[in-house]
Amino acid sequence: MIAVTGAAGFIGSCMVRRLNDAGYTELVVVDEFSRPDKMRNLEGKAFREQIHRDNFLRWLERHHADVDAVLHLGARTDTTEMDTAIFDRLNLEYSKSLWMLCAGFQIPLYYASSAATYGLGEQGYADDHATIPQLQPLNPYGQSKQDFDVWALEQLRNTQQAPPAWAGYKFFNVYGPNEYHKGRMASVIFHTTRQIKATGGMKLFRSHRPDYRDGEQSRDFIYVKDVVDVLLFFLEKRPPNAIYNLGTGQARTFLDLATGTFHALGLEPNISFIDTPADIRDTYQYFTEANMDKLRAAGYLEPFYGLEEGIEDYVQRYLKSGELVIW
Repeated sequence: MIAVTGAAGFIGSCMVRRLNDAGYTELVVVDEFSRPDKMRNLEGKAFREQIHRDNFLRWLERHHADVDAVLHLGARTDTTEMDTAIFDRLNLEYSKSLWMLCAGFQIPLYYASSAATYGLGEQGYADDHATIPQLQPLNPYGQSKQDFDVWALEQLRNTQQAPPAWAGYKFFNVYGPNEYHKGRMASVIFHTTRQIKATGGMKLFRSHRPDYRDGEQSRDFIYVKDVVDVLLFFLEKRPPNAIYNLGTGQARTFLDLATGTFHALGLEPNISFIDTPADIRDTYQYFTEANMDKLRAAGYLEPFYGLEEGIEDYVQRYLKSGELVIW
């Protein structure tokens, strides 16, 4: 069996779909399961058992012999949440407990980190283990992911306690189907499509830095279908244990993204600008771009969706109709 945490969420539910498509149906789906809207993400998917996240660690202690791997994709991901205790409990301590169980029972573990760990990019965007402890995230969410990455690397150096196969993934800006429940944290493509349908236009955040023009803030946007393909590759091929970047390796502007969304809807762009909300303005990343050399050297050679290609697939197949379409 393969266990997937965060299975009712965005990336987790897409991972369940990808596993099903690859013939894996002996799955344990783990989540909090309190939101009926998120449960739509599991409709039509095959799995063996559904376990609340609060019960999963005890379940794993009893059933570890049946588990072939754990995909730990569940986390609190709200970058505007300032209560560090929430992140300590859900992102850091939970992940530590899961790591130790997988190490003790020799179960492969693949977990979600985040590009939010890179902060303003002062150390660049290379997934080098030597520089990871120097990273300075801009918010408690990013710090919780940073703290776990550093802790995991310390286990390797100090205790040699580690799962037999493991990897952490610094997800860059992931977009795609099954993110409808994320509200403010959903991708700009999702919000752009909704704004265009409602108003005929899209408002992007204005730049508050003199070195960036409005709309030219840039991120490494990666389609969720590429993300889950990489995770499946790790499950099946077992490349070297490490923390890896997971983006496309190419930064694109929010103006590119919004323009591509208009074109995917068959419309001419109508884009204006508003101030970046005050509660995120000081911690807003103006540029991210993954260095993808390590993943490519590990053997993953498949091409990634280009931004316009990914937007077209997402908008036309999942958003354009206005109905809730799940992958």
